[in-house]
Amino acid sequence: MPPRVDLNKCNGCEDREEAFCEEICPGDLMAVDDETMKAYCRSTRDCWDCMSCVKACPRNALETRIPYQLGYHKATLKPLMGKREITWKCTDIHGNVTTYKYKNRLVT
Repeated sequence: MPPRVDLNKCNGCEDREEAFCEEICPGDLMAVDDETMKAYCRSTRDCWDCMSCVKACPRNALETRIPYQLGYHKATLKPLMGKREITWKCTDIHGNVTTYKYKNRLVT
């Protein structure tokens, strides 16, 4: 499932020449609309759910829906990036939230 963009949070990384999601996407699928200055996925069927854009967004404006086979359309999985860890916020189809914290491997 391609990332969903929260249009209230996304500002297209207005202070950058290229948005973080555009820069990090390995498939070159993310873009910022010239009129709205909001991010979007150019080809949703080509997205392979790597979540690079979701993790790179400094405003937490992107989220990935868990595929239907795993959790139906209401389930979400969202990373909250910290300097030393990633907190994964999982919401199931009933609205129950579970969080998991993992240390960042890049921290020395």
